[in-house]
Amino acid sequence: MSGAEEAGGGGPAAGPAGAVPAGAGAGVGAGAGASAGPAAALGEAAGPGVPDEAGLASARQLQEAAGDPDAPPKKRLRAAETAEAAAAAAAAGSGKLEERLYSVLCCTVCLDLPKASVYQCTNGHLMCAGCFIHLLADARLKEEQATCPNCRCEISKSLCCRNLAVEKAVSELPSECGFCLCQFPRSLLERHQKEECQDRVTQCKYKRIGCPWHGPFHELTVHEAACAHPTKTGNELMEILDEMDQSHRKEMQLYNSIFSLLSFEKIGYTEVQFRPYRTDDFITRLYYETPRFTVLNQTWVLKARVNDSERNPNLSCKRTLSFQLLLKSKVTAPLECSFLLLKGPYDDVKISPVIYHFVFTNESNETDYVPLPIVDSVECNKLLAAKNINLRLFLFQIQK
Repeated sequence: MSGAEEAGGGGPAAGPAGAVPAGAGAGVGAGAGASAGPAAALGEAAGPGVPDEAGLASARQLQEAAGDPDAPPKKRLRAAETAEAAAAAAAAGSGKLEERLYSVLCCTVCLDLPKASVYQCTNGHLMCAGCFIHLLADARLKEEQATCPNCRCEISKSLCCRNLAVEKAVSELPSECGFCLCQFPRSLLERHQKEECQDRVTQCKYKRIGCPWHGPFHELTVHEAACAHPTKTGNELMEILDEMDQSHRKEMQLYNSIFSLLSFEKIGYTEVQFRPYRTDDFITRLYYETPRFTVLNQTWVLKARVNDSERNPNLSCKRTLSFQLLLKSKVTAPLECSFLLLKGPYDDVKISPVIYHFVFTNESNETDYVPLPIVDSVECNKLLAAKNINLRLFLFQIQK
């Protein structure tokens, strides 16, 4: 039985225009096998009083997710609630079109409407960008081939493609503002919440001198007129300014250090590619290593590991990477170096610059594992989901 037949409960992969297999309606306008499904799903959903077969199929799909004992409890509860709502709307043939489209266009992993990019497997099942990257990262950590949670077909960045039709459709669906509870198209909601909503949470303009007030935007003018912080004495303001200067000095110290290193006589940099490997232990662990490369007339290797090689990093929500630099050449005298890793020229991962120092000798030729300063676990998942990790290494030789 093919993956499409399994997802459709045993039915044919491509039926007549009035019937859409389960899950195929999720790939609006993208999969070749599901090209006829979206038009039929949207056409029947718009007809009042007629049970929407695409909605019924999606409801059955959600009910299966709700009954899956391996699914997380929160996902089972969400799936059960969504399945009940979808089944009721589809069976009665009532309700708004956008409410019935929710179960058709939602992500098959988190069961929520995508907020940004939408990816689809070869059978047309939809995944939001965050869930797609997380599936690829989990598969890398478990040394498995990533698969679609619906039809179990293989997924990867080369096999899956974005579904622009679904992205545009979702952007036009109404969504409720979390502050004023008004309905807006999703494409306009972010701008409304940041710039236009009168109930959005804002801060006093005197927050830089210590005002802690947070409140709705329509009360901001009244608060600022009565705020006591502009009348503070000079001594009180000096204490606040000292704290601000201290934070600013830390930032300037980093950049001054980088500018100072750039004036050194011997500077080298290179693009490095971390490739994934597994240890030879009974329970294998993922690690990364680069091919040997030459910088400053010496041969080097970089290694990296996930969550400091904990036993099951795939079970942890918080993920980090750490790395070490190894000198493979023999040296006649101690080699004191400063080094830092930055993102490569073609990657969009966010890395904060941190300078590390070490004195390399023949007896001590490798640094301790130091944190790769990525911003959060989301950025770490981006790196793990990639086939290789591409970064740029800078080395500065300190001469006395």
